[in-house]
Parts: sequence; C-alpha cells; structure tokens
Amino acid sequence: MSAPARTRASRADARETAAPALHRSTDSAWATLRRGLALSPEFTRGLPVTVALAVAATFGKVVVPLAVQQIIDNGLLAEGGPDIGFVVGAVALCAALVALTALCSYVMNTRLYRSTESGLATLRRKAFRHVHDLSVLTQNSERKGALVSRVTSDVDQISTFMQWGGILLIVSTGQVAIATTLMAVYSWQLTLLVWVCFTPLLFGVRQLQKLLSRAYLKVRERTGEMLGVVGETVVGAAVIRAHGTEERTARRVDATVVATRAAQVRAQRLSMAISPLAELVSAFTYAVVIVAGVALGVAGSLTAGQLVAFLFLINLFIMPMTMATEIFNEAQNAIAGWRRVLGVLDTVPDIADPGPDGKHLPRGPVTIRFDHVGYAYPGGPRVLDDIDVDIAPGRRVAVVGETGSGKTTFVKLLTRLMDPDEGTVLLDGVDLREVAFSSLRSRVVMVPQEGFLFDSTLGDNIRFARPEATDEQIREAVAELGLGDWLAGLPHGLDTPVGQRGESLSAGERQLVALVRAYVADPDLLVLDEATSAVDPATEVRIQRALDRLTRGRTSVAIAHRLSTAEAADEVLVFDRGRIVQRGTHRDLVARPGVYADLHASWVRSSA
Repeated sequence: MSAPARTRASRADARETAAPALHRSTDSAWATLRRGLALSPEFTRGLPVTVALAVAATFGKVVVPLAVQQIIDNGLLAEGGPDIGFVVGAVALCAALVALTALCSYVMNTRLYRSTESGLATLRRKAFRHVHDLSVLTQNSERKGALVSRVTSDVDQISTFMQWGGILLIVSTGQVAIATTLMAVYSWQLTLLVWVCFTPLLFGVRQLQKLLSRAYLKVRERTGEMLGVVGETVVGAAVIRAHGTEERTARRVDATVVATRAAQVRAQRLSMAISPLAELVSAFTYAVVIVAGVALGVAGSLTAGQLVAFLFLINLFIMPMTMATEIFNEAQNAIAGWRRVLGVLDTVPDIADPGPDGKHLPRGPVTIRFDHVGYAYPGGPRVLDDIDVDIAPGRRVAVVGETGSGKTTFVKLLTRLMDPDEGTVLLDGVDLREVAFSSLRSRVVMVPQEGFLFDSTLGDNIRFARPEATDEQIREAVAELGLGDWLAGLPHGLDTPVGQRGESLSAGERQLVALVRAYVADPDLLVLDEATSAVDPATEVRIQRALDRLTRGRTSVAIAHRLSTAEAADEVLVFDRGRIVQRGTHRDLVARPGVYADLHASWVRSSA
C-alpha cells in the first residue's frame, strides 16, 4: 500500500474508532432510582394520595385475619355456645370492608398508571431531544439501533417496573409493616421469632441485588447490540442479497441473539435463586410458629383465634418476601435501563447551542472566514492543518481533492456539525460558536450526498424545511428550479408517496427533492456534497440545472465529485492531506501543473 493510501486508511480508521462514546453511569442503584425519579416529576406527583390509597388497600388484607380471630373467639367459641348473629354480622362487615378496600386498590392502580405513563413520556422526550443535541461523532459511537433502544426498550423496562413492581413495592412494604404491627399485638414473642427466621434472607437478598444490578446492565447492553445488528441487517438487506452474504449475516444476527439470551438466562438464574430459599424459610417459619404458638396457647398467653389469625398474618408477611424475586427482577432490569438512559442524558453535547446569549446574523449573502483552523478526530491524526481562507459573499466555491484529503471535515466545520481544535470559523465576522442555532440553521443549509427522505409524501418531505409552505408555493419553487416537467411526470404529483427512506424514488430523484427542500428553506449559505455519480445523464442535467438556479445570488460551497461542478464554480479550493494546496478558477488551475491538473486529467479519462 502506498504512503498516501496508508494515510487515508489511518484517517478513515480514526473516524470510525475515535468517536466520543456515550457516558456510562456508575451510580448506585438507589442513586440511580432517585435521579430517575427526579428527571420526571410526574412519577411522584400526587404520590401522598396514592400512598394513602395503598395503605387503605393494604389494611383490607388484614380484615380477614381479624374477622377470623373475632369469629373464632367471640362467635364460635363464645361463652354459652356459638353466637350465629355475631358471626353473620362479622362476615357482613368484613365483606363491606373488603369491597371498600378493593375500590381503593382500583383507584390507586389507576392513579399510579397515569402518573407512570406521564413520567415515562417526559423521560422519553428528554432522552430523544438530548440524542439530537449530541454531535454526529457521539451519535456514531453507537449503532443506530442500539441508540434507539436507549429511548425505547430501556424506557419500556422502566415502565414495566413502575407500573407493576412499583405497585407491589408500595403495597408489599405497607403489608409487611401492618402485618408486623398486628402480629406484635397478638404475640410479640412469635413476631420476634418470625423476624429472626427471615432476617438472614433479607441480607441474602441485599447481596444478590449487587449481582443482579450488573447482570441486568449486561442484559440491556446485549439487547441494544442485538437491536443495532438487526436494524443494520434490515436496512442493508439489498446489499446483503447483492453480495450473497445472507448466511454470514444470519450467523452475525444469531451470535447477538445468543449473547442476549445468555445474558438473560444468567440474570434470571440469579433472580430465581432467592425463590427456593424463600419457600424454605417460609415453611420453617410456619413450623416454628405453630410449635411455639401451641406452647403459648397451653400456657394461656394466646387464644385459638389469635393463633389462627397470627398464621394468616404470617402469610401476609411472607407473600411480599416470596415475591421479592419478581420485584428485584424488574427493579434491577429497570435500574439497568435507567442507567443507560442517564448515560445519554449525562453525555455533554460537545456542540452546544449558546442559547439566549447567541448572536443572530442578518440576512444576505454570507462571508466565510477560516482563521488558521486545524482539526483532528479524537485519538486520530490531524485531518485539517492550518486552513486559512476567506470566501467572499455570493461566490460559488467548489472544494476538490482525493478521498481523505479533508473536504468533508471542512464542510462539517463550516456547518458546525463539529468545532475546530484550533483556529476559528467565522460567518460575517462572527465565530460560529457564538451564533444561536436558530439563526445558524435558518441561514445555513447543507444538502448531503444522499438526501434523506421520510416515509411520507413528496410534498411533506419538501415542506420539512418550511412547514408553513403551501402546495402552490412548493410548485412555484419546483418550477423556478426548472423541475416542473419532472414533477408533472410523477403519478400523484406532490402527493406521491416516497416510501421508507425515499426508496420509491431513484437516487437522482431523491437528490432533486433535497435540492427543492433546500430552495424552499431559502438559505443565505448553501453547502452541498454533490451526488451525481450514480445518476443517469438526463437526471444529471436536471440536477445541474437546479443547482445553477439554487446557488444563484447565494454563497455556496460544494464538494465536487464531477468535473462539471468545478468548471461552473467561481473559484476552486484544492485540498491535499489536510491542507489547501491550490486556489483559483478552473481555467487557471488546469493550466498549471499540480494536484488539480492531475485530478482534472483523471476526470477526463474516466468520462472518455
């Protein structure tokens, strides 16, 4: 491999591997839970009323044990024989109280569900908007599917816990407290015995929580990786078929699925370890309490009704303990999801909007100034070195150079998709870092090499740049760009569906839509990554004609992949190994030896 080729390869490797990764949260489980709840105030809004309803619903669970004790001691074993009237009255009162507590439980669940959904909606919005605020480099540090999973499936795990585990947590905590209190009323000795039996289990659950936390974080990571690979496979299906790599792709998908399954199995194995232990402790507790209770009953310290009621209360005490598996399972899964969402929100955008303090640029053709600008991708070699250039307003500038020469980085800095490591990029004499995003995005529009289209109609995709534009205004824009015949040839005009990612249109037609969208946006600086290499000659003529009209009267900077773009420009900037090595008109540059003359000769040979 030649030295220039090795240089270009190293730069490409740097771009691929050195992107800044998303932040990884290392907070403890409780700290993560507190931060997660604080991010969405809706989670705790109206919580006192919900807790009060939960307490009322929990009290309903002890109505039956109390009723049983009263019926046995004061009804069936009453002095003088069974008191049927007392039994009937106690049963009727018990039924009424159970019905009332069931109503409280319904209202509690409804309130908790409503607040949870509101909180999750807020969390999703914050995470989604923050993802969009991150730089392109940071977004590229993860597969798109894995990044989307942080806003979707990770939040879904939080939703499952908040709507199911959260209810159990509230009710179970109150249930344990109330059951303990009533058991102590009946017999403090037996209550102490119950807690002595269960205390070792609680310590075991605490230790298991740490293992579960790590296991479920791994589950969320593996799930994100799997979604990323599956997403790439679906989007790249045509390429996979074209190269006959279906089997290799299937193995790659299978590997991520198996890795996800292995992580899930390990987490489930850990979470289920407590269940048999809890059942064993429960059985042992019942046996010990029955033996001790009978002894207390013989001694006259406990009535038959109180012992039976105590056994009912032990069941209420044990149920939350035996459900600890499910609760901790969902809790750790949710905390792992929260950590990944917080990882997104904790990642500080390296391209920040100055906000209200930002400057707003006046309308009109833009003056561009690169003041000794240098840039290197994180951990990689320098890709731009001491770029010092002025571009006058209203000039059409073509940027040319071999692959890896720094052209794309130059336009990314110009549109502030990245900030320079050294020097300053200025528009109309103002540092780009001081310009408010609202002003920058309205004055500067970039048309990428592959115009992305949304799964909607042609008109909606054009209107994306200016939502208030009417169909008539869009038709006028199309006509002004000389594309009226193309629009007339579409089956449904502006109502033509473009399909997912615009796949119902050809590559050239997608580029035409991108140009019309840019025209409707009416920018003062137009930055183009020309894409005419994969289009037919007729479409290329349309694109070139539209470009001529689009750039008229505006400052424009275009990465030129074709000779015609450079020939039509007012000025050409020639990049080589991160520097501007030549500058001038096409006619001047082609007449003297150098990089441009070599590129021109290559273009001529390829088009012959």
